[in-house]
Amino acid sequence: MRARPGRVSRWFGRPRVASADDARRSRPSRVGSSPGRRPKPPSSAGRRSRPSGGRGANAAVAEPASAGRPPGDPTQGGGGIRPDARGPTRMRARGLGRTALKAELSASEARRIALAAQGFTAGRPPGTVDAIRLRKGIGRLGLLQIDSVNVLVRAQYLPLFSRLGSYDRALLDAVAAAKPKPVFEYWGHEASLLPVDCQPLLRWRMARARRGQGVWRQLAPFAGERRSEADALLARIEREGPLAASDVAGTRAAHGMWVWSAAKHALEWLFWAGLVASTHRRNSFERVYDLPERVLPRAVLETPTPSGPDARRALIARGARALGIGTAHDLRDYYRIGPNDARLPIDELVEEGTLVPVRVRGWSHQAYRHKEARPGRRLEGSALVSPFDPLVWHRPRTERLFGFRYRLEIYTPAHKREHGYYVLPFLLDGALVARVDLKADRGIGALVVQRAHVEPGAPPWTVERLMGELRAMAAWLGLSSLAVAPAAALEGLSPIRAIEPPAPSVAPMPARPERIRPG
Repeated sequence: MRARPGRVSRWFGRPRVASADDARRSRPSRVGSSPGRRPKPPSSAGRRSRPSGGRGANAAVAEPASAGRPPGDPTQGGGGIRPDARGPTRMRARGLGRTALKAELSASEARRIALAAQGFTAGRPPGTVDAIRLRKGIGRLGLLQIDSVNVLVRAQYLPLFSRLGSYDRALLDAVAAAKPKPVFEYWGHEASLLPVDCQPLLRWRMARARRGQGVWRQLAPFAGERRSEADALLARIEREGPLAASDVAGTRAAHGMWVWSAAKHALEWLFWAGLVASTHRRNSFERVYDLPERVLPRAVLETPTPSGPDARRALIARGARALGIGTAHDLRDYYRIGPNDARLPIDELVEEGTLVPVRVRGWSHQAYRHKEARPGRRLEGSALVSPFDPLVWHRPRTERLFGFRYRLEIYTPAHKREHGYYVLPFLLDGALVARVDLKADRGIGALVVQRAHVEPGAPPWTVERLMGELRAMAAWLGLSSLAVAPAAALEGLSPIRAIEPPAPSVAPMPARPERIRPG
């Protein structure tokens, strides 16, 4: 139902007065109200106030108006033309009235939906893990978060291992560096590898960065009084080609990973603003920058820029498809969208049937199920899950779904850590039943279990299945043994001196993959 000035729209008894701006943002494809239809009276229930904040939440943005969606428009990722909402839960406006069937799900049903959407239902699929399957895996998740911590393995490699099993990590590097580029790096859920067709949907974030909005405080001056410094680096990249911060003579910062030079700050602002793109990262984790037209496919660069509301609507739809089910906070957190920016897109997605409002017993907030999400038929298999995996990265959702309180303790002093430094939850047959603090000691060729904890109520075979996953991870990382620290002693968890090599399902690397020229 299209919003009109002064008209009240409602979802589950939460009134919202639709403004003239809302009407202007409504898409022509969804216009169509029956003649003589009377406005519905406002609900007696009050609308809950939402907190402000989030990245760019308070930014005043002048964004292009939407003029309909041409075929192939990336904002169609969450659906454009309104389909009928099908399944046991639906809300449809027909004629003069509305038929609303409101489903209530148990926490167990919600968990099954979430696991199926994330690819955790019936164990790892058989067959060769090649570049095509890696790309499909990235597409299903929507992104892979990147993180600098390397005590075990870089964060972007782990989610695909958890779902697909052993694969050659160099194959993911080749996918990221291939031409034309199938994935690119930008700020999705923090620094992330994203499908390249997502780039137009993030231009609103780049536009805000060019105005100094939604960026780190240290970077904002490069949008204003220090813009000339950034422009000088941009001109140098245009002349000389790809460039990293360490390539800029005389600008090396003091020791420390987060003690950045002025050049690094300027390059990071250019990257956030979309004026440069990342070609790849060096082995030192340093990002290399070049002009977008020399990194991204021409078809992506020529894609029309959607309006900010349309782009955020498509991003929330992608996040909802990847999550399966979640609250408004869960959905907007996937791509780090602020509450003020997410409110209208979520209402629109409900209206068109892409999001189906449901209630989950035990959840204190309204939940939304993606229209394509279904509970998995089987919850079998086991996996070690990265702290930066979409399944668990939003800790409140993890606790709601699994009854599993999980905190990242990397920045907690060692003597105050409850479970360890780099702790991976252990997923077994649809439940999080244990957690292990892992370290890859490449000097001695061992996967070290520094601490281990089994959750109350875990099945008796938990440690046995955990051992199988630890052996598989050690083999995938090329480590020849498994070491167990005294603090990790559990019955059945024991050191192994010889780890079998990876299973032969790993795809061979291409002979000479085409790579973007390094700086």
